Amino acid sequence: MTVLEDIIAGVREDLEARRAGIDDAAIRSRALAAPPARDAFAALGGTADGTGRDTVLRVVSEVKRKSPSKGALADIPAPADLAREYRDGGASVISVLTEERRFGGSLADFDAVRAAVDLPLLRKDFTVEPFQVWEARAHGADLVLLIVAALDDGPLRELLGLARELGMEALVETHTEDEVDRAVSAGARIIGVNVRNLKTLDVDRSNFARLAGRIPPSAVVIAESGVRDADDVAEYAAHGADAILVGEALVRDNAPADALRRFIAAGTAARPPRRA
Repeated sequence: MTVLEDIIAGVREDLEARRAGIDDAAIRSRALAAPPARDAFAALGGTADGTGRDTVLRVVSEVKRKSPSKGALADIPAPADLAREYRDGGASVISVLTEERRFGGSLADFDAVRAAVDLPLLRKDFTVEPFQVWEARAHGADLVLLIVAALDDGPLRELLGLARELGMEALVETHTEDEVDRAVSAGARIIGVNVRNLKTLDVDRSNFARLAGRIPPSAVVIAESGVRDADDVAEYAAHGADAILVGEALVRDNAPADALRRFIAAGTAARPPRRA
């Protein structure tokens, strides 16, 4: 069993436990009654045809306590306070881990952040069932994560379609050429290239440069994982990243807002003219 398969097995068990406490009709009612989702595509610099974008690098800043590859990262006793620091540092979107077993997250963390900031929020979890999309919207999420390696084409399209029906977007995560092509075929508008292989947890930063050019200019391209410092950010930006998703480097920094500003400045300076 790969690391990804093991994580998803746990996610399904935890999902069934949550569903025992609230039925589908109730969670759908809460989702439909939630305030409208914020426009994460626009917040990340997206435009309808990919033209006319500015050159500012966007950052998706992550509330992340631990990871399968690094173990404990930070205690984060007050996720809302960290989220406010991210907002003040210039984050465009905030990602909140809600997977508990391997990442130490929870929907309670998500709720705390939602109450604290008005930025678009990504519910960062391993989405494999429609219930999780309804659940995300019920808690005020503006994006959900869809990992192509974890989903066949049918479920990928179904979950992406449901997210959009509910006014949200999806960050569709890829790691190989085939996964990028599947994401594009499914109609993804926000595509992440994760340089960490979730099946083995190995990191290859060159993977971003290899794959980013396969993504059409109409999509927002996000570089995920592997950010250690501003030089890494600049390298991703130089190879076509519209945004980066970073957690570890920020939660381990004693001044995350300042680190964010450095990342944005470095990435913006390195970005080439918008792809045509």
